[in-house]
Amino acid sequence: MPKDIYLIRHGQSTFNAIFDLNGVDPLHFDARLSPLGIAQVAATRPAASQIDPDLIVVSPLTRAIETAIGLFGGAPMMISSLHRERLEHSCDLGRAPTALAKEFPLLRFDGLEDPWCYDGEKDDRGVPVEPEHLFNERLSDFTRWISARPERSIVVVGHGAFFRHLTGQPFRNCEIKKWSP
Repeated sequence: MPKDIYLIRHGQSTFNAIFDLNGVDPLHFDARLSPLGIAQVAATRPAASQIDPDLIVVSPLTRAIETAIGLFGGAPMMISSLHRERLEHSCDLGRAPTALAKEFPLLRFDGLEDPWCYDGEKDDRGVPVEPEHLFNERLSDFTRWISARPERSIVVVGHGAFFRHLTGQPFRNCEIKKWSP
């Protein structure tokens, strides 16, 4: 039986707001939603409410968590780092599970390793850029993982570059697209 998988990119982050203007990394580590991002989430909520997911899977980056909570409220959510953004910029460097659990006490982060994002050699910005071959392995792992899930309707809240590489399509902030592995 086919699955209904809905990919939702997070709302605009504080990083996106600055980087989109000048192309310079503003060093916003684990960036939050910008005021526009919060408005995008509110505008997307009616469309998201039409989805009746068996599972909501959320990246542990703050902007994705804020988007998921804004769209689905207190619905049960699974935090997974498998579909986190490729670590290339400051905004993609996440926080420790304990810090996330303090800020989002209704969510469970006990399944996350610490660190849960790529932790290699840092560049001059202090960012450990994830090698392409590791990112590609993660794309394959995610596809296998979600294909093996028993749920029939799954929402995945995540990131533009990850979803673009996964689907071959660009994603706007807060865009919802149905996807088949």
